[in-house]
Formats: sequence, C-alpha cells, structure tokens
Amino acid sequence: MRDQPQTKSPRATRRGYKPPYGRDKNRDRKHRPAADVKPEAKHVASLKEISDKTLKELGVLGIQKFGSSPFSEHFDRWLANIDEVLSEFELNPNVNADEEFVKERSQILSAVKVELEERQRKEDSIDNAAKNLSTNKNLLERINAEYAVKMREIKTQKNREIKRLNSNIDRLKEELEHIIRIKTGIFRGVSKKEREEKEQAISQELDAREMELELAMLKFSEAQGKVREDYVGRKEPVVEMVRDWQKKIEVLETDGSREDRWFACEALMDAVNAFLERRALQSRKPV
Repeated sequence: MRDQPQTKSPRATRRGYKPPYGRDKNRDRKHRPAADVKPEAKHVASLKEISDKTLKELGVLGIQKFGSSPFSEHFDRWLANIDEVLSEFELNPNVNADEEFVKERSQILSAVKVELEERQRKEDSIDNAAKNLSTNKNLLERINAEYAVKMREIKTQKNREIKRLNSNIDRLKEELEHIIRIKTGIFRGVSKKEREEKEQAISQELDAREMELELAMLKFSEAQGKVREDYVGRKEPVVEMVRDWQKKIEVLETDGSREDRWFACEALMDAVNAFLERRALQSRKPV
C-alpha cells in the first residue's frame, strides 16, 4: 500500500506566520488614491503670536553671553540671528510692517553693527597689546637684573676697601699702643724725643686712615644712592607701561559688546511695541 503524499504547508506558515484578520490597513493606505489624501494646512501665526515670539527671542538675544575672547568671533552669528528673527516677523502676512518700523529697525541695526565693528578693531589689537606687555616685562626684568649687578659690585668694592682700611687702622692702633707702653716703661736706647715724634706720626697717620674710612663709607653710600636713583628713574616708567598694557588687555578680554547688544535688542523691542500700538490705533479708526 502506497503511503499518502504529505501536503506541504505554506512557506510562511512554517515560519510561524499568521495572516492578520481583516484587511491590511497599511496596504489600503498605501494604495489609496492621492486625491483622497488632504494636505495639512500650514499654520500662519497671528499678529499676537508672531509678536510675542519676536519679543521673546529679542529678549534672549539681548542677554546672550559669549564664551571667551575673542568675542568678535560671535558677532556675525549674533547679527544673523537678529536678522532671522526680524525677517520672520516682517514676512508674516499678518504683520504688514509699515515704513516707520522698517526705517527704525534699519537704523538700530546699522548703529549696533558700527559699534560691533569698533569692538572688533579693538579686539584685533590684543595681540599687539600682549606683545607690548611682554616687551615691557622683559625690559623691567633687565633693569632689575642690571640694578642687582651694580649694587653687588659696589658692595663687593666697599667690603674690600673697608677691610683694607680697617686692617691699616688696626695696625696703626697696635703701633700706637706699643709706643705708649714704651713711654710708661723703662727701655734703653729710645730717647724721649724719638718716642714723641713716632707717637705723633702714628697718631696723624691713624687719623688720616680713619678719615679715609669715613670718606670711603660716604663714597660708597653715594654710589649706591646714585645707582638706586638711576634704577628708580628707569623702572617707574616701565612699571607704568606694564600696568597700562595689563589694564588694556583686561578690558579687551572682557566682553564689552554685551551692553551694546542689550541696548540694540531693547530698542528693537520698543520698535516692535510701537508698531503694534500703531496697528491697534489704525484698527480702532472708523472705516
């Protein structure tokens, strides 16, 4: 007896596929005629909606902070954002901006562009300011080093000269003490006249050496004073220059455009509000 041939299951069924009940909605939607699909109407913002949005965005741009110096790198992007906000406002069919508004916002934008250009020129000079600061700092270091070398040389000369003079003074004092001991003692072969003459000669030389020491001390003090005076005269102008360049760099590294940009956005917001007031007055006028 022949075995009955087995009926093969559909390929999809073997994989566990179960056809959905009912109609395939996606397939119906895909084959639906284009005439049956209604395009969604694009929403046009009302005058109030576009005005509120414009005022809000101008307020945000007015308080926007830029990250770090150079801040002028952000100016073009900020101006482009302003232009985009104003263009969206003016192109709205419910706005119909009048000539007064267009003229006012053009003047405001022109003014802030001039201010930002001036800020950019100042920022461009920061490299030159940093170079000048570095030059003056190097000059100040050189002046300090030269002063230290000169004062050290004077001190070395002073110590050497004072040591020599003190050594002579100590030797003369010893000789004078020796003569005094001879006078008070009994020594043969030395007459009284010789002792007195020698004592007088040593005393005179001792006085001369002590005077020389005083003059040497005065001379070195004057030399140090002159070097110090010359040092201060050279140092002070350079220190002032260093301070001035540091202040200029601090100013350049601060975003001075924030105030200019805030005033510009405030002025633009006032212009929008003034335009809305004119529109409101026109709408109340009898036809």
